[in-house]
Amino acid sequence: MRTGELFDLLRDGRPWTRAQLAEATGLARSTITARIDTLMRLGLVAPFGGARSTGGRPPALFALNPTAKLVVGVDIGATHARAALTDLNGSILGEVDTQIAVADGPEAVLSWVVQSVRDLLETSERPVTDLAAIGIGLPGPVEHSTGRPINPPIMPGWDRFDVPAYLQEKYDVPVLVDNDVNIMALGERRGHLRDVDDLVLIKVATGIGAGIVSGGVLQRGAQGTAGDLGHVRVPGADDVPCRCGNSGCLEAVAAGPALAAAVRAQGEQAETGGDVVELVRSGSRVAMGVVRQAGRDIGEVVATMVNLINPSVVVIGGQVAGAGEHLLAGIRESVYHRSLPLATEHLRIVTSRAGGEAAVLGASALAIEHVLSPDVVEAASEALAAADAAAEVAGR
Repeated sequence: MRTGELFDLLRDGRPWTRAQLAEATGLARSTITARIDTLMRLGLVAPFGGARSTGGRPPALFALNPTAKLVVGVDIGATHARAALTDLNGSILGEVDTQIAVADGPEAVLSWVVQSVRDLLETSERPVTDLAAIGIGLPGPVEHSTGRPINPPIMPGWDRFDVPAYLQEKYDVPVLVDNDVNIMALGERRGHLRDVDDLVLIKVATGIGAGIVSGGVLQRGAQGTAGDLGHVRVPGADDVPCRCGNSGCLEAVAAGPALAAAVRAQGEQAETGGDVVELVRSGSRVAMGVVRQAGRDIGEVVATMVNLINPSVVVIGGQVAGAGEHLLAGIRESVYHRSLPLATEHLRIVTSRAGGEAAVLGASALAIEHVLSPDVVEAASEALAAADAAAEVAGR
């Protein structure tokens, strides 16, 4: 077992003794001691309180040191951006946000990110050398392996733009990029559903998409487009055109703009999905009916997903989720009617608890998972060993 793999055990949130680590791994106590020393020198592990003695000296406890390094999580939306500085546990240490249009182009938006990272570090009084990674969520398709947006419909000028390279000109750290719905799923799980290994987060806003976590792992698919529910055909909507060029898509009948159009058609004023949510909250029966039907349409598609991947929790997030039970009731109606009884026996369909923080928490989680991955920790331990060997040779 490598040092990085040993460290993976120490990330479980509880302190370990050397004896417990030796028993769990089968490694010799001397090997455990050497690897713990390496992890302590890297700052990733620290002594933890004290352990009860069974005779003689009390055993030393060791655990993840969450303050060793920092990451920044960034949520870039259609008209807003938010950045949060967190420790390695994902606890937010500082946060900034602004109103900025993603349509302004990558240089304008990412310049704000560069400045925000600098401001967050200065406010926290931590040096830039403590920054370990940056995670970013974008409102469009992303090729995760390269961090480049691919033909994003609401992001003019961003197609195949090298987001990591732009930021790495200022900060020499890994930059991880994913689409906003995947990021939200990670954030919801880290913040409120850590014990759930199979969940789907559905964002209902200007568009509709899903982030899928199965077996505790985010599922992106072969090209990173897994979870694109917005362009699944809905029964009975064949004549409704969608911005993707097809007709009958879920987004065309149940996303925010479609709901606002349906409300206007019945004589009430609404320009956005947010306006529809406000009408629901003010008691508009028209808006309530429109949202309930949207829930049924979303539920038709979600029912298929429930049958296919069998999540234990479906989380509804995004702007339109603010309509609360009026939306959830429609979704549940269709899902429980159309899905297999075994798949829904213990299924929970709930609104997001992380809310507006889901995306920055998820972007932070994306960065943390990279920084603390066994391969990255192993590379750091090997670099430290090489530096020690070089220093020993130089000192002879």
